[in-house]
Amino acid sequence: MTSPTGAGTGEVSRTSRLLLSMAAVAVAFAAADTYVVVLALPDMMTGVGVPIDQLQRAAPIVSGFLLGYVAMLPLIGRIADLRGRVPVLVMALVLFALGSLVTTLAYDMPSIVAGRFLQGVGGGGLVPATLALVADLYPVERRGVPLGVVSAVQEIGSVLGPLFGAAVLAVSDWRAIFAVNLAVGLVLAAAIRSLAPHERSTPRRRPDLVGLVLLLATLAGGATVFLRPSSLMRDLTWGQLFIPFAGDGRWLTPLGALTTGALVLLVAWCWYGPHPLLDLRGWGRVLVEADLVGALLLAAALGGVILAFATADPKIEVFSPRGRWYLLGALVATAAFTWHVRRAANPLVPRGALRRTPAWGALLVSFFVGAALIAALIDIPLFARTTVYPDDQLPAALVLVRFLLALPVGAVLGGYLIRFLSPGIVTAVGMLLAATGFVLMTRWGLTTIEEPIANLALVTGGLGFGLALAPVNAALLAFTDDDVHGVASAFVVVARMVGMLVGISALTTIGLRRYYAEQLAVPPVQEVCDGKSRCKEFSDLLRVAGIAQEHAVFWGAAGCAVLAAVLALVLFRQVGPTRLAARDLFTGSA
Repeated sequence: MTSPTGAGTGEVSRTSRLLLSMAAVAVAFAAADTYVVVLALPDMMTGVGVPIDQLQRAAPIVSGFLLGYVAMLPLIGRIADLRGRVPVLVMALVLFALGSLVTTLAYDMPSIVAGRFLQGVGGGGLVPATLALVADLYPVERRGVPLGVVSAVQEIGSVLGPLFGAAVLAVSDWRAIFAVNLAVGLVLAAAIRSLAPHERSTPRRRPDLVGLVLLLATLAGGATVFLRPSSLMRDLTWGQLFIPFAGDGRWLTPLGALTTGALVLLVAWCWYGPHPLLDLRGWGRVLVEADLVGALLLAAALGGVILAFATADPKIEVFSPRGRWYLLGALVATAAFTWHVRRAANPLVPRGALRRTPAWGALLVSFFVGAALIAALIDIPLFARTTVYPDDQLPAALVLVRFLLALPVGAVLGGYLIRFLSPGIVTAVGMLLAATGFVLMTRWGLTTIEEPIANLALVTGGLGFGLALAPVNAALLAFTDDDVHGVASAFVVVARMVGMLVGISALTTIGLRRYYAEQLAVPPVQEVCDGKSRCKEFSDLLRVAGIAQEHAVFWGAAGCAVLAAVLALVLFRQVGPTRLAARDLFTGSA
């Protein structure tokens, strides 16, 4: 794939900057959607018929998004290398919007999980395409700050997500959140498409009226099937369209059959039509060229790992009771993927794509960065709930905002520093700062969260993690070829997400062992709680045990951060400052 601007010249047009800005906004918005269910999840459960006291049944709403986000990333990254960054950005936003539509109209668990899965596929696909776009637009010596900005906006999304959800829930219900996602996704897709470079010799095509009619018919029928307007259902004539042929499934109705037929006709037209609304045949060829078989095998492997850890209850287990079978399936799929890559003519991961040490080293460093980062995202709010906010989730979540606001600042700073310092040094300094933040958190007591001194640990940790993001991506992109930047960027994101899953399970297990050990020293409630003051004493003893649990998690996260720092120094030792790296790559000495 050729660069849209010729990155080697160092000249980036205003349109290209605007294109990258719109892609970064899309990444931030999709990242916000990852966290938007934090406050909306109880209402979403009620909306699809899941009782609020059966929270475990809502796990697929979260794991479905995560599965779509991670499992399809390598395939989307490879398609971005073959088809181009802008087409993939547009298609990812369309998938995100489609998932938002399905989620908005969801009426049961399968439909809402399907919608969240599509949202995950679309939202995840934006990240590698945007990172690869940076590499296309900027030469090696000027990538640091843009990579830092992309990393920063991705983390800002984690701050805006819960706030966005809270703002919408204050005036409407949870469905409005995803209706807004639908509108914003389509607007961003149209904006990015309009900024794409066009060939002047390409003739302007007429609008595909047939495809547009079939699309509107499918959307109108699907919306009616999902929403089931009471005025139509009570009508003697139109109401018959909602009576199932068999069972009680909504798609087993005349209206459901008509909608399915319209969808089949739309797909057929987009495949065989002369100038279809969506060139499915072209995308089909790209899927084959991108190695769909290999992508499905890798997705099965990643899906097994995700389900093994994401479906577990971290309070009692590292992975779920069925986790062993999920991991066994992942192992089999990994073996099949390895065999396939060695035999395929055009494998998903081109041979030698990650052969250089800094390239595969970036994946390893990213794994441990994720394992440490998840401890901050999960356990800082938990610590606040354990100590000063036991009955209020919102103030506990807002404590994390101090950490998250420092993170994007560090991301931009880290991107700037690698112009003068080695990415290995910047990453190591960042992760050592993160480890320092965790060590300071191990000194927190019952009331520390309310004291100004708590900000030192939060800001230090957030700044440290931010510093490490851009250098890892820069090292990866500098030591991979231009035609694999998309799939390589996808793998570094996958490595961090898998690190988060494994990290939260392992660290929580360590913390729980500490909690149970501390709990043994707490006398039985009947021996302590014989009055209000004594009951408060018992409660304080339990909170001290909870604090010990979180301290153990913070110590473990600090260890992961230190390990990431050491690995960065060792594995990125070939990578100098980006100014020097650009000269070395030009002369062939890298």
